[in-house]
Amino acid sequence: MIIDHGSPKYHQMVKLREDILRKPLGMHFTPEELETEKDNLLMAAYEDDQLLGCCMLVEEEPETVRLRQMAVLNDLQGKGVGRALMTFAENLARDRGYKTITMHARKNARGFYEKMGYRVRGDEFEEITIPHYVMEKQL
Repeated sequence: MIIDHGSPKYHQMVKLREDILRKPLGMHFTPEELETEKDNLLMAAYEDDQLLGCCMLVEEEPETVRLRQMAVLNDLQGKGVGRALMTFAENLARDRGYKTITMHARKNARGFYEKMGYRVRGDEFEEITIPHYVMEKQL
């Protein structure tokens, strides 16, 4: 589902992202970072009232959108939640006229994205203290 910036569901999304993506690195989101998300497409997967996973899309160019902040509850990884979120994000991007999805994928998630049809573009680089790759897929 698409969620609204600043809503209770958005705050759940921020907490999930903090727990999965930032706290293990000793990092936290700043209010300024979160404020920049207000124009992004924010997506979440729920079962009943429990948030299972989330991601967002950010326009980079008129035909290119960037996937960011993909997070799935640790005990649900490998159970299809990420795949469902990715499919939803890709369909949403396609419906809005985007031709390409790009991302900065964590090295440990590279295999997951490759199975979804994404390809590495360029060399490994470091972002938020860990190795990443630019990956992309044509829609």
